[in-house]
Amino acid sequence: MYNLLNNLIGNDYLAAVVAALLPLFVFILPYALMAVLAERKVSAFMQDRLGPNRLGGKYGLLQTVADILKLFQKEDIVASEADKKLFNIAPVLVFTGTYAAFAAIPFSGAYIGSDIDLGLFYIVAISSLVVAGILMGGWASNNKYSLIGAMRSAAQIVSYEIPTALVILAMVMVTGSLNLREISEMQTAYIWNWNIFGGAFSGIEKFLLIPFMLISFVIIYISTLAEVNRVPFDIPEAESELVSGFHTEYSGMKFAMFFLSEYANMFAVSAVVTSLFFGGYQSPFGYLGNTLGISWLVPLEQLFWFAAKGLFFVFVQMWLRWTLPRLRVDQLMTVCWKYLIPYAFVNLIIVGLITLL
Repeated sequence: MYNLLNNLIGNDYLAAVVAALLPLFVFILPYALMAVLAERKVSAFMQDRLGPNRLGGKYGLLQTVADILKLFQKEDIVASEADKKLFNIAPVLVFTGTYAAFAAIPFSGAYIGSDIDLGLFYIVAISSLVVAGILMGGWASNNKYSLIGAMRSAAQIVSYEIPTALVILAMVMVTGSLNLREISEMQTAYIWNWNIFGGAFSGIEKFLLIPFMLISFVIIYISTLAEVNRVPFDIPEAESELVSGFHTEYSGMKFAMFFLSEYANMFAVSAVVTSLFFGGYQSPFGYLGNTLGISWLVPLEQLFWFAAKGLFFVFVQMWLRWTLPRLRVDQLMTVCWKYLIPYAFVNLIIVGLITLL
């Protein structure tokens, strides 16, 4: 994509800036606006309500646009006792950590921000900026509710990164790569080559791997729910206990940045799960472009399938929000340290033995 833009623009620096901003303005912002509306509609459907249905006609399509315009116009309030510098930096740091993770996510064979060999490792590492930003915002607010929420979030995210890392390590054993594009390419040739069904292995190895791939998927999906503070792991923002948790004192555009980061993070973790287990941008049925001999159509089909799979897992996150109760802090830690980590460790050893023997 960078080379294409460079040829069109004829300026290395400008092409790099445009390539970096494309995911934000072409995908993340429109996606976040529609995801907020979708969550309202999903919750309304599950509670037998209509949801937003005034702005934008019958379906309330412009409701979130109106909300974001309202946030743009709101006064930027900073509490007198807050640490102003850190208070202002925190939402930027949270958004930076989330947005930077998109650099290594392959949207199609033709578009990936940075095709680096350590893509998975980079995503895990750069997302740690989110923890630093949340802690910074909670402490700098000089608000007990914010500080409690930030401490909960840090403990939660750091804990659940362990089973996530163990599952990623198991997938590295299976695929032999940390590059998400390469992992996606290994899962081509229809649905039975997806890693959730044993990947490119054949014979007895494929049969033995399938149950452990399913276990790996369940573990990493639960862990990613905790890492993005979604129900039942939303105790850092527990409204019934902490008002809004770590972003209680934020208003206007800074609050919007926290909100945008949360929804962007929801898609980022869904994209990683999709790339690792469900073929990435690969089609489950082959490509119409190949059948018709239209080569430029294939990347568009890949983009469609990648977005569809990622958005499906975002929908499941929304679904779970209105289905499950919130865990207590001790229950949240019990799920991680007594169940997910031991299961992920045993799963890692068994997957390693299968791939070795």
